[in-house]
Amino acid sequence: MKRNEQRELIFIVNPAAKNGYSLRVWKKLKKQLTDIPHEVYFTEKTMDGAKIAKKVAMKNSNPVLIVAVGGDGTIHEVMNGIMHFPHVTVAYIPAGSGNDFARGYRLPTDPLKSIDFIVKHMHSPSTLFDAGMYKTNLDESGFFVNSVGAGFDALLSMKANRSKVKRWLNYISLGKLVYVYLIITELFRYRPNTLTLVVDGETKIYEKTWFTTVSNQQYFGGGMKIAPSADPRDGEFNITVVHNLSKVKLLFIFITVFWGGHLKYKEVDSFTGQDIAIRFEQPVRVHADGEDIAETPFFVKISPKSWGLIQNAE
Repeated sequence: MKRNEQRELIFIVNPAAKNGYSLRVWKKLKKQLTDIPHEVYFTEKTMDGAKIAKKVAMKNSNPVLIVAVGGDGTIHEVMNGIMHFPHVTVAYIPAGSGNDFARGYRLPTDPLKSIDFIVKHMHSPSTLFDAGMYKTNLDESGFFVNSVGAGFDALLSMKANRSKVKRWLNYISLGKLVYVYLIITELFRYRPNTLTLVVDGETKIYEKTWFTTVSNQQYFGGGMKIAPSADPRDGEFNITVVHNLSKVKLLFIFITVFWGGHLKYKEVDSFTGQDIAIRFEQPVRVHADGEDIAETPFFVKISPKSWGLIQNAE
């Protein structure tokens, strides 16, 4: 894209993110847009972000910058609306509880710094990144930009999104601690089972598997560094499998994930791939970017450099 080519500026705001924090953030940010032409849309229910983003993208073929204001679920929805529209570029203002997208793509975590950067660089060239495409055995499909996971981590994501504890923690800006709470409460109920992975044609079987995560970037679960070497521009996923370990050791390993220390354990396998089939002997939940989507089996494939982001390179 040429540097002097103008983009239309569109905001998609999830007012419910982090118990209404996102709406309060937006009310402050919009004061800085008084003299800047823009449109704003508010989501009301699940997948509104995707529908709005797609509608905006289809209006015309002129360059558009869509700014997602909310959490990881908000950017997940927006991305599922804009894929296959090369004239659309994305930006992000973090206003959720986890904000792994901001961490993984080296974006400001402060909303005020985010809006300053976006206004300054809204017409600058974007950076191209990979996305993941997923498909379930029921032919449901979509895209992800952070990670997908199956098993215990997906169960935690589903429980977290429904948790009253998370809503309470969000009020005191500690929402990401809900994952620690849920790990402890769900640990002794969960039953690991056999995982079969087919990665780029090679079959791998793991007994007593707690979870597997396919990562496009480093973080998940509100700052856990599940895939320290993941790079969303390298054309491949980083796959993590946690298997054959006791519940007490799993609890300890989860603690080490915050700094990437889990990879030194023999019960944690890590490798890369582009085309992955995931099947458990007993079906388990699946998440995409922290959003509950289906049960296993499901299939994942890389889509290299398929979308553009206004990225803070500082």
